[in-house]
Amino acid sequence: MKHSRLYDEHAKRGASFMEQAGWEVPAHCGDAAAEHLAVRRAVGIMDLSQRGKTKVTGEDRVKWLQSIISNDILPLAPGQGTYSSLLTHKGKMLSYFRVYQLGDALMLEDVGETGDATFSTLRKFLLYGTKAKMENCAETWGLLLISGPKTFALVKSTFGADLAALKSLSFLPMDIEGYGALLIRTEETGEADVEVLVPADGLKAVWDRLWATGETMGLKLFGAHALETLRVEAGLPKAGPDLNETIVPPEANLEGKAFSLTKGCYPGQEVVARMDTYGSIRRRLVGLVLEDAPVPPQGAKLFSGEREVGWVSSAVRSPSLGQVIAFGFPLRDFTPPGTPLTVEINGEHKPATVHPLPFVKGS
Repeated sequence: MKHSRLYDEHAKRGASFMEQAGWEVPAHCGDAAAEHLAVRRAVGIMDLSQRGKTKVTGEDRVKWLQSIISNDILPLAPGQGTYSSLLTHKGKMLSYFRVYQLGDALMLEDVGETGDATFSTLRKFLLYGTKAKMENCAETWGLLLISGPKTFALVKSTFGADLAALKSLSFLPMDIEGYGALLIRTEETGEADVEVLVPADGLKAVWDRLWATGETMGLKLFGAHALETLRVEAGLPKAGPDLNETIVPPEANLEGKAFSLTKGCYPGQEVVARMDTYGSIRRRLVGLVLEDAPVPPQGAKLFSGEREVGWVSSAVRSPSLGQVIAFGFPLRDFTPPGTPLTVEINGEHKPATVHPLPFVKGS
C-alpha cells in the first residue's frame, strides 16, 4: 500500500491504520470520539495526502476542462476555487472534486478517497492535439487539514497568514520553508477548515511548524474515523458512498455549488438541465436520525410502511449528539423534515426521522 511521507510521524503518535483507496492512513489514535470533540472545541490536524490531486497545464487547460466538467470555471480568478464533477452521458456522478485556479495551472482535489478515479476519467477526454497536460499529483503533493474553532489562530501564529476573511475554496499562495504551498479555506468538518497543499518533500516541514505552534493551543491529531463523524454531522456528502453513479447532482442538493445550468454543453448537461426545467428530481439527499438502532451499513434500505423508498449512503454514531445519524436518498415525497421512515438493519426495521442538514453547526 502507499504511504504518506508522515507515516512514521503518525505511528509515533500512536495511530492505528486502515486502508483507503490503496493507501494506509491513520484511522484513529485510540479514541476517535475524543479526536472528534477536540476538533469541535479547539483544533485538530489530519493528513489527507491520500486524496486524489491532478494538475492541469498548457494553453488549452481552461478551455478543455470547461468543456467536460459540470461547473463553470471561466469566472475563476487566480486564488479562487469551485466545486465540480464529471458526469456520465446520463448525468450520473463519476467524481466530485474542487478546482483551484493557480494562474498558470489548474489543480483538482478530490472530495473523498477515490484513488485515481478522477485522473483516469479525465485522461480519457484528453484528445490528441489538445494543448493541455495532466499530472497525477497524488504522491508528489501532500495535503494537511487543520480544523476547529482555533484554526485561524493557529495558521496565523504559524505562518503569519490571516485567512479568516477568505471565502470558501479561496486560497493564499505561500512559500513555506522554500516550498510553494497553498493555504486553502475549505469545507470538511463544519468548523473553520484550512488545508495546506504542499509538495510532498515539504510536508514534514509544514507538519513540524504546525505542531511547534499548536501544542500550546491543544492541537490534536485526528484520523479517518473522526473525519467521517465530523463531515456527516456537518451535512457534507463525498465521492464514493454518497456521490456516485447512482446519483445525479441535483439529487444531492448541489445546485449552485457543483454544476452550471448556463455555461453550455458538457457530458450529462442535458439530463441535469431537464431536471431543472421540469422539476423531475426523483429523490433527494436528506439527514436521518435513528432511534434505538445500531449504525446501518451503506446501502441499507429505507421504508415508509411496507414500501421501499430509498437507501442510506453514510451513517455514523455522532459524538456531538450521542445518537446515530445518517444520509439517505428517499423518494421526493418522503424528504420533508419530520417524515417518519424505517431503516432495514439485520432484517429488522428500525425507526428513523428525516432531519434538516447540517445536524451540527460549527462554532
